[in-house]
Amino acid sequence: MDMQTNAGMDLLTTAEAAEYLRMGERKLYELVSAGGIPCTKVSGKWLFPRAHLDRWLLAGLAQPPGFVPASPPPIVGGSHDPLLQWALAESRAGLAMLPEGSETGYQRFLKGELIAAAIHFHNLDEPTADANVAICAREPALYDSVLINFAARQQGLVVAKGNPAGISSVRDAADKGLRLVTRPKGAGAQQLLDALMKAQGLSARQWPSTITAPTGPDVGQAIRAGVADIGIATQSVAQAADLGFVPLVTEHFDLLIRQRDSYRAPMQTFLSLLHSTAFATRAAELGGLDVSAAGQVRWAP
Repeated sequence: MDMQTNAGMDLLTTAEAAEYLRMGERKLYELVSAGGIPCTKVSGKWLFPRAHLDRWLLAGLAQPPGFVPASPPPIVGGSHDPLLQWALAESRAGLAMLPEGSETGYQRFLKGELIAAAIHFHNLDEPTADANVAICAREPALYDSVLINFAARQQGLVVAKGNPAGISSVRDAADKGLRLVTRPKGAGAQQLLDALMKAQGLSARQWPSTITAPTGPDVGQAIRAGVADIGIATQSVAQAADLGFVPLVTEHFDLLIRQRDSYRAPMQTFLSLLHSTAFATRAAELGGLDVSAAGQVRWAP
């Protein structure tokens, strides 16, 4: 699944929706009149978002007595973040971390392999768009999930201390022939880099050399070691590595969780930390993080 594709909402007409749901149009109109089915009215015509119809069907799915969905393992996957890593350890909630990138974590979450996925997606055509909500909202399998705000992060270019090359954009770095650290395909930082390059008319072929780093701290280490000159990561990564930083966007870094799991003891223990003074203090120490809305629900179906 390409997380950078900006697929539009699939809207069905009344006739199409009735056929999709295998019911008569009269019955469909009865549900509309009773407010019992997701729909919207445009220019006097009822339209039905297919993804919302899918969630509506799944929400009413009959299950045999005694059937309980399998509990996922106590692992938070997806994107890496130093504050998230600290919070998981500090909370002592018994939750492990598996940082493999936003897209890999998202797919693992859909398969039931994670209790939560940390995501920060970027749209290829709109780098600053709220892609997290857009992607979750069009996935029918997330009908029982919730997207919780963890932090708003400053994301940008990590450069040598003092920014000796005077870089202010990805275009600057390309024009000056700086060596680039990329991130794995599907990582949110790589999606942002791809989107910025597209917006500035750049191609990966224009870079003199590149290496790939699995996480943000690895980007910082590569630059400190002198094997690369720039890379996409957060301000907290640059600050921890004592490197320069050029801010480019403020992004949402969210946690995707099944609603039933969000009320269980391990996740409740972890989420309670997000409202603590210790959490806010640690975020300020790391830098480039706004946690004023941490723990708040950003999206629910």
